[in-house]
Amino acid sequence: MPQPPATHVPPQNIEAEESVLGAMLVAEPALTRVIDEVKLNAADFYLDRHRAIFEAAHDLYAESKPVDELSVSEALTQHNMIDQAGGKHYVSELAAKVPAAGNAKHYAEIVQQNSLLRRLLGAGQEIQGWVNERSGEPRELSERAEKLLFDVAHKEQASDFRLLSEILHDEVDRLEKLSTGEIEMTGTPSGFRDIDAITGGFQPGNLIIVAARPAMGKSALVANIAENVAVKKDMPVAFFSLEMSEVELAQRFIACRARISGDKLRKGQVSPRDWPKVVRACNELEEAPLWFDDSSDLGILDLRAKARRLHAQEQDRGGLGLIILDYMQLMRSDDHRANRVEQVGQISRGLKILARELEVPVVAISQLSRAPEQRTPPKPQLSDLRESGQIEQDADVVAFLFREDYYRDPEDEPDGLADLIIAKHRNGPIGTRKLVFLDRFPKFADHSGQEAPIEQPVSDEPPFADAAAAGPDF
Repeated sequence: MPQPPATHVPPQNIEAEESVLGAMLVAEPALTRVIDEVKLNAADFYLDRHRAIFEAAHDLYAESKPVDELSVSEALTQHNMIDQAGGKHYVSELAAKVPAAGNAKHYAEIVQQNSLLRRLLGAGQEIQGWVNERSGEPRELSERAEKLLFDVAHKEQASDFRLLSEILHDEVDRLEKLSTGEIEMTGTPSGFRDIDAITGGFQPGNLIIVAARPAMGKSALVANIAENVAVKKDMPVAFFSLEMSEVELAQRFIACRARISGDKLRKGQVSPRDWPKVVRACNELEEAPLWFDDSSDLGILDLRAKARRLHAQEQDRGGLGLIILDYMQLMRSDDHRANRVEQVGQISRGLKILARELEVPVVAISQLSRAPEQRTPPKPQLSDLRESGQIEQDADVVAFLFREDYYRDPEDEPDGLADLIIAKHRNGPIGTRKLVFLDRFPKFADHSGQEAPIEQPVSDEPPFADAAAAGPDF
């Protein structure tokens, strides 16, 4: 990263750095406030010697060893860092002149704020260098600049490497919480019992592809998932719709929530008996952190930038719980020189990168080729993914939606069932699960009566027909 010119002193506060280090050396509670609460790290210090002293104190604290003037000096000596840290006398001076150890958290926040300002300064200079060198197209430079500033704000400039022992510690902690029931699942729940039984919820950083032929109900399914996540779990959802307007989406959500005919709602044919349902549905949806973007001309760089901003905006709620795209093939490509297969592949890769970057699951709808129509029965398979094999490669989960009713003779009685075929699951089982499709809303619901979910006991819940009579359960 470019360094500031010698004539300008970067933002820093040496006195605050000395004070926070001194507090750590003389008061054990200060260690918890500085390391665990503020999460200060060595890179936040301006002076190299302060970084060295902090690292020594931090390592001792991590090993549950005493942290004081003597132990820190000894640790620095053992690692041949005592001279770089200013010598034993400097460590002693820090311990002797701390203004008030009880203010350690305040001192640490001052150090951290100055560190952020220095990183912003460095990022600005790096962006300026890109612009001066014309090192990309303006739209690409804009996306790179926004990502760099996002990373700075979220301190993601840390080392790419993690020791296996740290990863194992996190995994054991996760397993313990699951086994004790402290958490139900590690991912964002879809709200559909049997889907969540297979996936464990949509996992952070995963790309989930929902694909089907036209009129299978893809948009309805992802809308139901968005509603379940935002309303039931109160988790923020970003819904990018290139196919339907925000008004059409609002009508669909009201119809599903109120369980009234979507067609009647669009025509304004709401009966006096249905009005209370509409009002109640609107009141419930109004409180949900559900964000819509119905831009019809949306590229992957635009989507990533918007998702990044919304994720930062929703940090009070823990950030986004889910990102939905309806649908991939309608997105504009930012690379006009590539053919369509390459463009769709770039979009797919961009969605996967976004999921990993934000550690948020991304659910994207994809069209299928006409190949299923040539088979009997016309059930989809992975080779049917339209326009790019890159989609299959990037996806962590590929789920096909198939409704046999669509292919039946119109005079035959429909069974109202749909198959959700998990054809690819990078970290889990594959298989088919049944859903109930209520086409008058349209809405999907759990189906009872099929085989038990994988590694789950047989459900003793009432069949859907009985549950439906009790009203919506989200």
